[in-house]
Amino acid sequence: MTEEFSAEYWEERYRGHGHGHGHGHGHGAGGRPNPQLVAEAAGLEPGAALDAGCGEGAEAVWLAEQGWRVTAVDIAGAALDRARDRAERSGSGAAARIAWVQADLTEWEPEADRYDLVCTHYVHPAGAGERDALFRRLAGAVAPGGTLVVVGHHPTDRHSAEHTSAPDVHFTAEEVAAGLDPDRWDVAVAESRNRRVTAPDGSETTFSDTVLRARKRG
Repeated sequence: MTEEFSAEYWEERYRGHGHGHGHGHGHGAGGRPNPQLVAEAAGLEPGAALDAGCGEGAEAVWLAEQGWRVTAVDIAGAALDRARDRAERSGSGAAARIAWVQADLTEWEPEADRYDLVCTHYVHPAGAGERDALFRRLAGAVAPGGTLVVVGHHPTDRHSAEHTSAPDVHFTAEEVAAGLDPDRWDVAVAESRNRRVTAPDGSETTFSDTVLRARKRG
């Protein structure tokens, strides 16, 4: 990991700010799950899900509320503490369906062919090589017939560029799709999508997201 996105960086981020919004620019926005995940996962049959880089848990809690059994992984203990609190406060029974794991995604090896849904939002690996390796591992963790959902910062997203100097935080869905074996994967969605976020002061910002949804052949 580069210095910029070390474990210490994230711990400080989640502890120091009201929320760790740098982790996903909207991960903590009012506690709502990422709308791209909601759009892509809403029609899926719930099973076992992996949320890689879960931040403060908005997506993990939403998935658990839909009936998924969720493994939620993040590097920052401070984020996981908030995520646990969020799940318990939700009052929906979500907490019982989520296993929280503190791990560095650049080193963590998920079990192969295990999850019916693997999703990740705005991960910040140190470079394109590490990012591609991470996506390869996450794709490998999808069970046959399961779904991979990747949401990231599109290269046209000027706003997230102001938050980080790391060039490889930005990527296109086509770049992710290129890493998937066409004999094993059907790519259903590979596009950029705009998303409006309202800040606490009422100001609105438009983000450009990269969205990929693909299904591993059964």
